[in-house]
Amino acid sequence: MIDKISHSGIVENVTEGHVVVRILQTSACAACKIAGHCNASEAKEKLVDVRCSNVAAYQSGQQVVVSASRDVANRALLLGFGVPFVILVGVLVVTLRLIGNEGVAALLALGALVPYYLLLWLLRDNIGRRVSFQIEPKGNN
Repeated sequence: MIDKISHSGIVENVTEGHVVVRILQTSACAACKIAGHCNASEAKEKLVDVRCSNVAAYQSGQQVVVSASRDVANRALLLGFGVPFVILVGVLVVTLRLIGNEGVAALLALGALVPYYLLLWLLRDNIGRRVSFQIEPKGNN
């Protein structure tokens, strides 16, 4: 089983303590030879902010590999999708049973996500230390 998720990327910007890397995230079929003729293929550019103590080793335009452990990826997925889904469905079901109005239940369920995302934003530094990426020059993987 793969214990690390890696993406090749190019350094966009280097600041004190941070390296911003541009990666091309592709779907499984984006590398297919006929992907240009199919609507299923997609590719997105993403900017990843990597905390790094050795920023002097990196410069703009340099090719690097950004990686994260499977545990870090699972934690990020849980915080980004799992918990909000449980909150959304939980509030929707409870509100629908109590009030019986689908429109009000839907609005309250969506509104219940606001405090959650506000809490994530307030705890972003703490979460950033636990959900972090590693970076290394392209030739060292």
